[in-house]
Amino acid sequence: MLVCDLNGKVLSYCEKGAASIYKDASASQNVQAAISEALELANKERHQVIGVTAGIAGYDSKADLEWIIPLTDMPGLTSPKWHVNDAVVAHYGALLAKPGIVVISGTGSIIVAITESGQYLRNYDFRHYAASAARFIAYDAAYEVLAGHTNHTDEKLIKSMLEHWSVHSPSEFYKLASEGFGEDRQARDKKFGQFAPMITEAAGQGSSVAIRVCDRAMSQIKVGIELLAASFSSDTVNVTFIGSVVNSSYFLDSLSHMLINGSNKKYSLIKPKLPPVAGAILYTMDQLNKPITEEVLHNLRSSTSVRK
Repeated sequence: MLVCDLNGKVLSYCEKGAASIYKDASASQNVQAAISEALELANKERHQVIGVTAGIAGYDSKADLEWIIPLTDMPGLTSPKWHVNDAVVAHYGALLAKPGIVVISGTGSIIVAITESGQYLRNYDFRHYAASAARFIAYDAAYEVLAGHTNHTDEKLIKSMLEHWSVHSPSEFYKLASEGFGEDRQARDKKFGQFAPMITEAAGQGSSVAIRVCDRAMSQIKVGIELLAASFSSDTVNVTFIGSVVNSSYFLDSLSHMLINGSNKKYSLIKPKLPPVAGAILYTMDQLNKPITEEVLHNLRSSTSVRK
């Protein structure tokens, strides 16, 4: 949660739990606690706020507003509020709302584009999904191991997998898997997501399972990028990566090379300019018709909290 003035000067910053009910049943309490703490740190009252943008994971249709709007419904917080998918604020921060494609692959996975005409498109709009979120590559790797698709290059990965799930043998891991890895979906997905860094690292070390899993995910990301790129009029499209999975060494190096020979367009890979939390500030200012000047961008870049 970031509080800024209209010059982009950061007044406060804080972090709480997840803002999506799909990740945390306490999402509403998390968001409201973050708002309260951030305003307190900024020495501001709710009635002084002139605009709020909430980037929410899991906001995929208007029906989701039923649980999203209450997240920021607090007494005294009467300013205009904009609820958007978290990919929107990520795009605003990464490319400063300029045309291009943002690939998000970490806790979740989505590919978003803003075209030269200002059109906002997601790979979801095409019913396309790149199963590259942390939990998905971990599930995929587990299934490969359980199915016996392994060789000597996978010994270290398998050892890490057994340790991560606190089992002592492949047969014990198979039993755990056959029982669904536990009943609590949120806890289960979190456990799988936490194993993803070991997979991307193993891919770089030559594990056949990890390489196969990561390459499959990257192939899906590439298709999503090329799908959205077809909507651009220019020959070259800027692309940037956000998230722990897509920014791992193996993904970053391999996907960059894959895009050199990409379809539809030429792709220019650039580093994100600002993180999503700063993108929410830019989105708010845009909606309020406030100028996003070089001073605003400089102040946001200069903040230690925004550089996290």
